[in-house]
Amino acid sequence: MATLSIIIPAYNEAATIHLILDKVRAVQLIGDLRKEVIITDDCSTDGTAEAIQRYVSAHPDLPIRFFRHEKNQGKGAALHTGIRAATGEYLIVQDADLEYDPEEYNILLRPILDGHADVVYGSRFMGGRPHRILFYWHSIGNRWLTNLSNMFTDLNLTDMETCYKLVKTKLIQQLDLKERRFGFEPEVTAKLSRLPKIRFYEVGISYYGRSYEEGKKIGWRDGFRAIWCILKYNLWSR
Repeated sequence: MATLSIIIPAYNEAATIHLILDKVRAVQLIGDLRKEVIITDDCSTDGTAEAIQRYVSAHPDLPIRFFRHEKNQGKGAALHTGIRAATGEYLIVQDADLEYDPEEYNILLRPILDGHADVVYGSRFMGGRPHRILFYWHSIGNRWLTNLSNMFTDLNLTDMETCYKLVKTKLIQQLDLKERRFGFEPEVTAKLSRLPKIRFYEVGISYYGRSYEEGKKIGWRDGFRAIWCILKYNLWSR
């Protein structure tokens, strides 16, 4: 029986981490897939680690492996820890907030399990699923960054910056990933796109975005870093 490794980077998510884990626990995966949940707490200061440990103790039916960074290193570094530890045949990234719905894992799994895809991105900009209306300039920036990335990778993605990236684990584990913060998205896209005979697919997903008051962390500086990473990993560090 195959396994889906669910990689969750967490930073100061004590108030909501149990809610997303409840959703991960509840979803029934197609193809009789099992779940492996890997959480990396990136040195949170609000009791996130304790909240995760309480959840693990209260729900022994959900296989959870927990790692904690002793100093804050960034989302990308937390993802690196989870990716290295993954043992499932397939891997998906899941943010610890409530912006993405684990019930939609099966939408992303279908093209891979049907034998068509090696990588599936969940796009917030295609399909008829619900999307919270927030941040006009963020949406423009995301589309602009995606188009810039596409120019170099020769992919026609609509949402390179999406959290939901489902990949065959052996493919992503062979990449030498460097970016420790929000540059992970353009870097992993660039490096996956260069793998021989790689098959990319994209599916529409819903998006329940957070405001900054609700805990959203990405800002305009991360947009400039993404531009740098698109150029770096497509031109200078191939």
